[in-house]
Amino acid sequence: MLINMYSKCGSEVSARKVFDRMTERTLVSYNTIISAYAQKGDEENALFLFVQMRREGNNPLTEFTVSSVLCACASKCDVLTSKQLHCFSIKNSMDENVFVGTALLDVYSKSGFVHDASRVFEGMPEKSDVTWSSMAAGLVQNKLYEEALVLYTRARATTGLETDNKFTISSIISACAGLAAFIEGRQVHSVVCKTGFESNNFIASSLVDMYAKCGAIKDAFRLFQNIQDKNLVLWNVMISALAKHSRSLEVMVLFEKMQQAGLEPDEVTYISVLSACGHMGLVKEGRTYFYLMTELHHLSPNVLHYSCMVDVLSRAGLVREAYELMKDMPFDPTAPMWGSLLGSCRVHGNVELAEVAAGNLFEIEPGNAANYVMLSNTYAAGRQWEGVASTRKLLKENDGVMKKERGKSWVEIKDKVHTFMAGERKHPRIMEILLELDRLMEETKKRGGYKPDAGYELHDVEQGKKLELLKHHSEKLAVCFGLMSLPEGIPIRIMKNLRICGDCHSFMKSVSSVEGREIIVRDTNRFHHFWNGHCSCNDFW
Repeated sequence: MLINMYSKCGSEVSARKVFDRMTERTLVSYNTIISAYAQKGDEENALFLFVQMRREGNNPLTEFTVSSVLCACASKCDVLTSKQLHCFSIKNSMDENVFVGTALLDVYSKSGFVHDASRVFEGMPEKSDVTWSSMAAGLVQNKLYEEALVLYTRARATTGLETDNKFTISSIISACAGLAAFIEGRQVHSVVCKTGFESNNFIASSLVDMYAKCGAIKDAFRLFQNIQDKNLVLWNVMISALAKHSRSLEVMVLFEKMQQAGLEPDEVTYISVLSACGHMGLVKEGRTYFYLMTELHHLSPNVLHYSCMVDVLSRAGLVREAYELMKDMPFDPTAPMWGSLLGSCRVHGNVELAEVAAGNLFEIEPGNAANYVMLSNTYAAGRQWEGVASTRKLLKENDGVMKKERGKSWVEIKDKVHTFMAGERKHPRIMEILLELDRLMEETKKRGGYKPDAGYELHDVEQGKKLELLKHHSEKLAVCFGLMSLPEGIPIRIMKNLRICGDCHSFMKSVSSVEGREIIVRDTNRFHHFWNGHCSCNDFW
């Protein structure tokens, strides 16, 4: 059939011309052209032909027709049209069809309506392996990682379907990475080995990324080394992982090895390499790579590359040069750039430039209380108490618009993820945890040199209350539970939804020294490996 041939060759225009010239259009011809548009994500033409087909009334609408149009809607996240098609499918007794149901849950998931997707999924009397894969992918896309793992376990236990396909497995690996579920991630890796997918670059990249995000950078690198045919994506994933774990020298070595293997670095590669330079304050190397990017590899720096260079200069104390770069670059400065500049101004005592950075941050993200606190701390470090008072007053006046996301940390113990919220007391062993925290506080103050710094507590309360709130930050609760629950010698892996504060950073260094335990903390920016009183970031973070 000509329509089918042109469609498979990617020429929808020619396929449409053949279709329009047909004197009598059949169900097959309609379904073929609608499916072609759906595969291209052309919702407008797919819907137009669907409506035309209904108006002509010569051909019955089938489940295949409806599922094809829904696929087109999914590519555009058009949930309104999808709901109308959902109603149409119910009215015409098509909603229990496996193809229609799978297409519906896919479009709901991609549009962010994951609970609607779940309802469709649970209501389907028949589910294919594609259905299970789509539901798992939808949960992961919406960051419902625990639910995705539960679904995968259920699929393997209760169905005879081939759920261990590369699409499902890649989603579950992403769920393990999102939760930093190291034990479950290793279990999924064993499934990958049994199914023979380990040689697949897409799966291999997902596994390397998962191990890195679980804090197991050695496992990630070991897996990377064992893969024979590495593509650029896999190299980039490994370089990015090393950068986030503060392995800057290894990043540079791998960058050279990648080129020796015949692969040219791209924009993504250079973001990781420049980021590694920023994390360790390597100014000379950062400048060299920025030059090589443009002059040797002829890549145009985007806003992320400039952001990395601002970070490189700022962390090294070259805040004025960083500011000049921000003014001269062909992009408007972003909040991360101003944030990096403000943080470095606090460390290096440049109050004047800190005020400029803070002023811009107040305009870009007025609801971020951390920016006000950072400026206040900069004034305090310079003993400018009037500035401290005025900033605190401004923070209080804008209290109603502040976005105060609560600190959350989680740690995996024996296949179970335990979550802690700042100041919360819902954990079943909270009283034991608080006793352990009291013990650690005393030990770290006596033997680890830890001194609580109330300047990192954002709440506008009196000093004593600040210290009490600071004591119960979520990562402190998590590390106490880890010490109570894990055998000696086992690293404690903690994940956090916010950037680790300076006080908790100091506390973790002291705990690692006093307890002789490796502590790995993943925050929103990077990984911190604490051991023997030191951090892998060398206090650049």
